[in-house]
Amino acid sequence: MSGVSPAVTMRPSILSKQVYGYLLLLPALVFLVAFTHYPVIATFWQSLLAGHGGSPAKFAGLQNYQSIMQDPVFIQSVKNTLFYALITIPLSCGLALLMALAVNRPCKGRGLLRSAFFLPSLLPMIAIANLWLFFYSPQTGVLNHWLNSLGFSSINWLGDPHVSLYSLMAVTVWREAGFFMIFYLAALQQQDTKLYEAARVEGASASHFFWKVQWPLLMPTTIFILINATLNAFRLADVIIAMTNGGPDNSTTLLLFYIYQTAFSYWDTASASAMTIVLLVMLATLAWLKFYFLDKKTWYQ
Repeated sequence: MSGVSPAVTMRPSILSKQVYGYLLLLPALVFLVAFTHYPVIATFWQSLLAGHGGSPAKFAGLQNYQSIMQDPVFIQSVKNTLFYALITIPLSCGLALLMALAVNRPCKGRGLLRSAFFLPSLLPMIAIANLWLFFYSPQTGVLNHWLNSLGFSSINWLGDPHVSLYSLMAVTVWREAGFFMIFYLAALQQQDTKLYEAARVEGASASHFFWKVQWPLLMPTTIFILINATLNAFRLADVIIAMTNGGPDNSTTLLLFYIYQTAFSYWDTASASAMTIVLLVMLATLAWLKFYFLDKKTWYQ
């Protein structure tokens, strides 16, 4: 009596399902490799070459990395970027959470208030830059007009090296807080209303309820917002081009802007590629730290 083992008959079926699954993933995988992994590999290879201003490229090893580490403008741009991220990320996320808590409660004009908070995120960055240039103008700016009316002297918001970077931070926080508020508001509205009722019955205060119930439930949303806020902080360039062009005295030169300047103004693509790899390593490290430390404290529903 001849027969075929059940394991043998099941194996082609399982294999065909696996092949079918990979075929479904193939279009997304092609785009992922073409627009993410390949550019990273090509940039890394470009960073190992030496060539400037159209001259023939030669393999140079880590020479470009040694060169940028000795570049004072690159070192300052890294410091500016880290400081910029350290200030803008907590402020944007904290303000977004406060706004979400404020508009989550029933009140008159809540829809209008939500729209007002979210409106800055809809404006193009160039329009935002020109709007804030009007506020920051040394002679006719609104901010200096208010300061003068209160008896204070005018401030050169974008021309003073000690103030210019903080002025850019204010623009970023103003724009991003409303965008992140939407995610916090959506997360708050998904929380079970029975939690509010149980806390009210137990006599829990609003602050105790927030820290013990709401905040732990918001941790997945917070991780998502932190990752996006970090990416936004490290990829800022258009506002700098429109408002300060990296000045004064490189006080507003952030890393991505300096990469753009090195590649397309100085035509030093090898050094720009090395800076890009450094930027990617910094972003990957920060993302890993966020997931490693915060993900352990996160409860996913």
